[in-house]
Amino acid sequence: MSATPEGHRHAKSAPLDDLRARPAERRDGSGVSGASPRLYQRAYDILARQIDAGEIAPGERLLEAKVTARFGISRAPARKALAELARAGLIEKAAGRGYTVVGLGGAPSLPPLPSALGESVVLSSPPTWERIYGEVEREIAGRSSFAGWRVIEAKLAEHYGVSRTVARDVLGRLQQRGVVRKDERSRWYAPALSPAYVSELYELRWVLEPVALAKAAAHAPSGLLARMRRSLDESISHARTITGETLDRLEEDLHITLLGHCGSLSLMQAIRLPQSLLIAHRFLYGFNPRLFEVEPFLLEHLAIIDRIAEGKVAEAADALEAHLKVSRDRAIARIAVVGRQFNPESLSYLERIAGGG
Repeated sequence: MSATPEGHRHAKSAPLDDLRARPAERRDGSGVSGASPRLYQRAYDILARQIDAGEIAPGERLLEAKVTARFGISRAPARKALAELARAGLIEKAAGRGYTVVGLGGAPSLPPLPSALGESVVLSSPPTWERIYGEVEREIAGRSSFAGWRVIEAKLAEHYGVSRTVARDVLGRLQQRGVVRKDERSRWYAPALSPAYVSELYELRWVLEPVALAKAAAHAPSGLLARMRRSLDESISHARTITGETLDRLEEDLHITLLGHCGSLSLMQAIRLPQSLLIAHRFLYGFNPRLFEVEPFLLEHLAIIDRIAEGKVAEAADALEAHLKVSRDRAIARIAVVGRQFNPESLSYLERIAGGG
């Protein structure tokens, strides 16, 4: 991951909510924030599985209104689900309205789902932990850029008006994402993104991610690679006006979406801890996304994608390792810049750890 900004903001006592790179989720599930599955993500997952299994055939037309009616959701999350399917190369914009299914062109890799497109599948409201997870993640990850924090479970529950069970569920998922840990006394804490810790995480990334890339290259849909290249080309042509949200999305394209095709759950679980940096950078890009005239990782990602497309997988893996090694120093520089500028409001459930950043 790289460091990158776009005009800084002084945030004296401003909540992280005002500085995030992505909009907050609304009650209808149409927002995009956080790492928990939203209504649009669940609609996307069901449709992607059915396209993959051939239950929704190539050439079939998908309309926003049809998806809205099927899942019992509003147009906003339906529109977002379709946009994500297009980004993944599963569908493409049709002449006139809607999208046309492209499909994966191979044997199904996901288990089939029982419902067909015409049937009604209502997505229930997300559980309580999902409704607060995104905000808690942003608040903690952002503050970790300049300090270490003790996270007090009881006060977290009180702050959001939820049970201790819900608060513990949120923290458990943050632990899985590498955002928080438990100390020797089983107390929750978020480690500061110090230069030493960032270096440690990046070293894990440049060991693990090239292995995942080599495995993913053979299974990634051609539509995904083509879409990633178009996104990079477009971003490079508008490099001086690029937003933090776009930078965050481009990072996810390579380091999460593409690597996710490696076919190894164990490997992706091992990668998840050092990729807690991606969560922190979601905040950092939103707060101050321009440190360079042209963000360096754009060209680096492009070189990796081009090598995969040319069948030069070993070279692509080497390029990814080199990219992560130079990204470490850029990440440390970005964290230092934001740490000097950012002064967030206090939160009852977070206590700064003395000497922790």
